[in-house]
Amino acid sequence: MADQQQSEQQPQPQQQQQQQSSQQQRQLASQQPVCPTLAQRVASAVSGAVQRVEATWLSSAEKTRCWSFNVKEGQDGEEQVRMNAVRLNTGHLLPAIGLGVYRSAAGGECYTACLSALRLGYRHIDTAQVYGNEQDVGRAVVDSGLRRDEVFITSKLWTSNWGYDKARASIRQSLSELDTSYLDLFLLHAPGDPGARAETWRALEDAQKEGLIRSIGVSNFGIAHLQKLAETAVVKPAVNQIELHPWLQWRDEVAFCQAEGIVMEAYSPLAKAQKLAEPTVAGIAQRLGVTPAQVLIRWSLQKGFVPLPKSNHAERQRTNLDVFRFELSDDDMAALDGLESGLVTGWNPIRDDPV
Repeated sequence: MADQQQSEQQPQPQQQQQQQSSQQQRQLASQQPVCPTLAQRVASAVSGAVQRVEATWLSSAEKTRCWSFNVKEGQDGEEQVRMNAVRLNTGHLLPAIGLGVYRSAAGGECYTACLSALRLGYRHIDTAQVYGNEQDVGRAVVDSGLRRDEVFITSKLWTSNWGYDKARASIRQSLSELDTSYLDLFLLHAPGDPGARAETWRALEDAQKEGLIRSIGVSNFGIAHLQKLAETAVVKPAVNQIELHPWLQWRDEVAFCQAEGIVMEAYSPLAKAQKLAEPTVAGIAQRLGVTPAQVLIRWSLQKGFVPLPKSNHAERQRTNLDVFRFELSDDDMAALDGLESGLVTGWNPIRDDPV
């Protein structure tokens, strides 16, 4: 979104009505329960009257969902997309779907993708130092007009920045790149060097104590890596982010983390689009009237994961977020569970990194 210029003219009657409506909405919001970690903002104007994003609370019995963001598209505001959240072991809320920006080119592509997603209602962006696009993510958050505490930002410490002092300096560099005073979630990107892992994790723990990071976690850690980290860690990881989709389910690792209260985030939840035409997936999608990508994202949610689908295209971003209006049946889930084949679409530190 291009920076909006503020008009010096007096508000017109229509503008006054919109302002009064926004004030009434904020008054209603103040009567709702206050989220302990993500403040409400009921109305946030984006791109003039074309889109309006509203945060609303759910009165829902679902255990892992406590708030949603509704996107009203067009001046009539007919179509809505709902996004929910899960609670981390730190007490903070993690939006249940995030935008992944791996290989989203630094500069215009990543910035435009993030801004588009934020306009559509995404409130969770997952980046990393090694992606080289932290600056674009931060700029998009600022230019979106959203308050900082309305957007959940994750980044990851690359292995070349390991060691206590290097990690501490690197955390501050990420904060600078992202133009923020804190990160919602910061992860060790991989198990990395076992000789430096404990002191590197301690750097994250200390940054968390200082308020620079709200939750800390890991990525690409297997059970043995987590058990080894637990020998010296004071703080348990809040998240383990790994490649997860029906063809790569890491069942033992998932069971271990869920038993430990560690949220599983799923990167490459669409298997890098390699399996969208697979007959089982395509058949379910056709029967439900949704896209194959929506089926895979919904599978991830129903498994208790937080999927991080990547797309630079606004329409695909919209459909990837629109997965709370349908459910997969037990038979659908069983059919998708049966697709396990050990397909790794990227790297595999769970298997390859030493303990």
